[in-house]
Amino acid sequence: MRDLAEQHSRAGHEVGIVCDSTTGSEHEDRLFEQIMPYLALGLHRIPIARSVGFGDVSALHKSYKEIKELRPDVLHGHGAKGGVVARTIGSALRAKRYRVARFYSPHGGSLHFDQASLSGRAVFAAERMLERLTDAIIFVCDYERRTYETKIGVPRCAHRMIYNGLSDRDFAVIPSRSDSLHFIYVGMLRDLKGPDVFIEAFAQTERMVGHPLSALIVGDGPDRDKYRDMIEQRGYGRRIGLLPAMPVKEAFAMSNIVVVPSRAEAMPYIVLEALAAGKSLIATRVGGIPEVLGEDSDALVEPGNVQDLARVMARAVTTPDWHGATMPEPEAFRARFSASTMAEQMADLYRERLARH
Repeated sequence: MRDLAEQHSRAGHEVGIVCDSTTGSEHEDRLFEQIMPYLALGLHRIPIARSVGFGDVSALHKSYKEIKELRPDVLHGHGAKGGVVARTIGSALRAKRYRVARFYSPHGGSLHFDQASLSGRAVFAAERMLERLTDAIIFVCDYERRTYETKIGVPRCAHRMIYNGLSDRDFAVIPSRSDSLHFIYVGMLRDLKGPDVFIEAFAQTERMVGHPLSALIVGDGPDRDKYRDMIEQRGYGRRIGLLPAMPVKEAFAMSNIVVVPSRAEAMPYIVLEALAAGKSLIATRVGGIPEVLGEDSDALVEPGNVQDLARVMARAVTTPDWHGATMPEPEAFRARFSASTMAEQMADLYRERLARH
């Protein structure tokens, strides 16, 4: 979102962001402050709960008032809730003869629901109905597109696959400090992202290599206390550190090996950021991650599988030039996952759909 806003602002477009005010930390606040110079239409934060509830009515009303005053040509909703807000409000504005195109990027979101569950069927039915209010759906990876088609159906509106991308300043090798650790996890502290799997796998990795190792977990989230207790109960208080969210470049300086043990993902930015920084990456075979590392990459492990993750972690710290044998070729990676490419393809789609109204 930040990279897209900056790229489009530099291209001469006026950009604004409407988003939730109840999540995040001081770290996210600093990230917003950094892009304020690029937000000609401002930053508008209102309470938008992650789960469905009665508060959604109030959130939708407040969002409508904010967006109506901005009079945008494009409304692009990111994530399930953002998609509902953007398409519903965009359609309401269209009814008042405003010229606005409505876009939606799922980013996983509702696609994580189970088709067999009642809640999943309800969510997928809602997604299907919302296609009528959508000018285009933008998938961030082919996995997300395939999942949408499997669970919901082939979109009845225009759709496109556009990879997430990083800005030029993110493509720079970050050397590790002299006191660097063996492994690092950077991300939200919630079970979906797999920090618990990382902790368990770390213990098994030590037994495999036969000597003590070190690791660090960096992030904030609802399950932080649970992971802290988990580390202490297993006697790893001195070997697995736990720090709050920080700029990713600072975190990357603490280790050469980044572990992404997620149980589910669409296209996580941490994967792209780690590779752009020249780090070795171990990640689960979920979402669009295999599209980045390669379907047959030895750096991929099965989600939720502690033994599989430990096996690859042990191999990464004991095999000479494991990085060179498993990581993508830098120039090809950069050409495919740059923010300028992402922003250009997105702007072309915006113009294409606007021209139809």
